[in-house]
Amino acid sequence: MATVVDAEALLIGEKRARTSSHVQPDEATPSIDSLRVEIFADGADRDAIVELAKNPLVKGFTTNPTLMRAAGIRDYDAFARDVISAVSSMPVCFEVFADDFDEMYRQALLIAGWGENVYVKIPVTDTQGRSSMPVARRLALAGAKLNITAMFTPAQVEEACAALQGGPSSFLSVFAGRIADSGRDPVPIMRRCLRIMRDHPQLRLIWASPREVLNVIQADEIGCHVITVTHDLLKKLSNVGKPLDQFSLETVAMFHRDATAAGYSL
Repeated sequence: MATVVDAEALLIGEKRARTSSHVQPDEATPSIDSLRVEIFADGADRDAIVELAKNPLVKGFTTNPTLMRAAGIRDYDAFARDVISAVSSMPVCFEVFADDFDEMYRQALLIAGWGENVYVKIPVTDTQGRSSMPVARRLALAGAKLNITAMFTPAQVEEACAALQGGPSSFLSVFAGRIADSGRDPVPIMRRCLRIMRDHPQLRLIWASPREVLNVIQADEIGCHVITVTHDLLKKLSNVGKPLDQFSLETVAMFHRDATAAGYSL
């Protein structure tokens, strides 16, 4: 007769099986060619941006002050205008860096004037946690195309939808990767955000800060409009759909090659 412990173990096993049911089975091979989600390259390397503009998978570009600082960019205006001229036919997003709302508004109008393909990134709050949506509302009514960034919750998405009502096309960037970093599954949160946005066809949801190629597949499966992908992660997209036996062999060969190159001996 099964014990209580056996029954509990069985229930745990069933729960784990259900939890892992979203994982692609071995016979289900994802295809990069069938993706509906648009890929925006995320970075601040000017030469890489120009090269990626030739990649048919890349549909737009995003950057932020942190990426620009890491890339050694000194002149924000000159860098931005250079990139915009190089990718004039594709959406490109540049962020304000002011923490004062009046200055944020001024910077946003300036950036919006750089080109028709420019979307201005506005952080969802200032550094004190005060909502920037009143500023976003003013900018939307002024005709500025926006990308509300650093969003994490459906409540923030709901507030942004209200602020951008009646404005031009804009993006809402929800940082799914950082949500995952907190130990939470971002997929249900992103699904809820998409439901909130249903009645706002001028707005598109961005799956921001992905951590792995699987996130591209997840974003596509739930109907997310856009996913930002770092330049390094873009290089891994060639692995999508690769036979796992082949991937295994390549990994074994890599270990052997590196050990040989290092001259290890025992």
